[in-house]
Amino acid sequence: MGVGYGLDSSRPMTTFAKKRGIEVVQGVAESLPFKGQAFDLVLIVTALAFFNDQVQGLREAARVLKPGGQLVTGILDRDSLLGQYYNLKKKESKFSSDARFLSAVEVKEWLKDLGYENIETCQALFNKPEEIKEIEEIKQGTGEGLLAVISAWKPFHAKVGLRSEYR
Repeated sequence: MGVGYGLDSSRPMTTFAKKRGIEVVQGVAESLPFKGQAFDLVLIVTALAFFNDQVQGLREAARVLKPGGQLVTGILDRDSLLGQYYNLKKKESKFSSDARFLSAVEVKEWLKDLGYENIETCQALFNKPEEIKEIEEIKQGTGEGLLAVISAWKPFHAKVGLRSEYR
């Protein structure tokens, strides 16, 4: 299964993705340029840290997901030991200087408050990436690995993303 659509706010990145054969549009996660209930899966990998409004981005993901659709997001978990290290060093990095590292706990709470269901987590990257010599095992839960992967499902029966506390 390949990437159906991509989204990026950067024109150079959309051009790069198109050259690699990805159908991509320029836009922002907080106001997705897609019709409602258009996708079975929304995948957000490390980008949530760069959203201007993370909760609005998750709400928009719910809007474009079909009922029963899945959201999968990978974040650099600031609660992990490596996450704390990278958070302290982020100003020294061209990549992460503008990032707002999140904790898996807060992202899971946002998803729950927005009405997502069956929220599950796993984690990976237990050593600095440059020090990894062999494939590391994935573990359930969060808090140890730098990369936390959170899966959540839009229910069939209820509206997701419309809870009043985040309006």
